[in-house]
Amino acid sequence: MKQNWFEIISIWVLVAIGATVALMSLTSSEIYGAFAILLAGSLALVSLVQLFRAQPAGFVRRLVYVGGGSYLILAIATVVFWLRG
Repeated sequence: MKQNWFEIISIWVLVAIGATVALMSLTSSEIYGAFAILLAGSLALVSLVQLFRAQPAGFVRRLVYVGGGSYLILAIATVVFWLRG
């Protein structure tokens, strides 16, 4: 599982960067769509990595960690967006 943490944290970093860019450049009517795309993209990316890896052990755990962490990052970004007003 140690190797998987690098993959998981890398995806979280990409989501955080995407959320930051979205907060800085998108209007209020576009931001929630961008957040949805980031969440779906994070799950698609971990699934794509799994497809090339072809090791079924720990796949659901990686999906849960990536999805949960991405959701938390985007929830924090949403609070920042609301506070920025």
